[in-house]
Amino acid sequence: MHITILTPCRDEKGNVGPLHERVRSVMGALPGCTYGHLFIDNASTDGTVAELRAIASGDPGVRVILNNRNFGHVRSPYHGLMQATGDAVIVIAADLQDPPELIPEFIRQWQAGSEVVLGQKKTSKEPAVFFAARKAYYRLVKRLADVDLIEDVTGFGLYSRKVIEDLRALDEPYPYVRGLVSELGYKIARVPYEQPLRQRGFTKNNLYSLYDVAMLGITSHSKVPLRLAAMLGFAASSISFALGVVYLVYKLVFWERFALGVAPVVIGLFFLASVQLFFIGIMGEYIGAIHTRVTRRPLVVERERINF
Repeated sequence: MHITILTPCRDEKGNVGPLHERVRSVMGALPGCTYGHLFIDNASTDGTVAELRAIASGDPGVRVILNNRNFGHVRSPYHGLMQATGDAVIVIAADLQDPPELIPEFIRQWQAGSEVVLGQKKTSKEPAVFFAARKAYYRLVKRLADVDLIEDVTGFGLYSRKVIEDLRALDEPYPYVRGLVSELGYKIARVPYEQPLRQRGFTKNNLYSLYDVAMLGITSHSKVPLRLAAMLGFAASSISFALGVVYLVYKLVFWERFALGVAPVVIGLFFLASVQLFFIGIMGEYIGAIHTRVTRRPLVVERERINF
């Protein structure tokens, strides 16, 4: 049995070394299991590449892919997933917030028959407001999605070779892997854990990247926002027509005493305009997702491979 440990990284100079050592310690205690550690670096600028070169020079089981530029937090990890070899792939982030000590349990669940084994955050040492916001997002996407999405998972977990080959056949240019594994109907096991705080460096998940993942999850697996726009548009037009008839009748009956005034017109105008802009934005997200698929650009362009 051979396992590939995949670690996407960007500007994680202080973390890749300790992560490599912890993974090596865990994997060395598993009998009958060989492994390789694949790092894919997304154009780091802080010395991470030099650190990865040093690790690879001392451990022939470590392979490194260096990207030409930062291709984002979706495309780069997925490209690494497609390059991984072995009977299964375990994806683990470089920031040490995904505990490598869960790997033996992932493998046990996989050997028991699960094609996908995901680490599920039950609690987190991050600020409560951030954890609550993430849980609210997961619940929202789960309610909107056409499939039963798994809450509180980040992608940290094990994917069997069958899953990798099925994902490869889909040829997705901008995939939402957490949704795809649910949509394709694999047997999924969950391993609960408490997410520790980041000890070194800074998170690369800014507001834009979090919004990007949120919209990717919605546009990839739900038509509810589009249908909601159509239904609300119809309801708003019906209400507006009814109010118009009421105002017209009221004005004809009480011609001298009833003055419409400017305020209702202005409020109605701004309300309808804001609703239109919101749903135009929703439609734009779906059109953008279509554009990404139509252009068919490569996931990443590699600059160098080490130890391949």
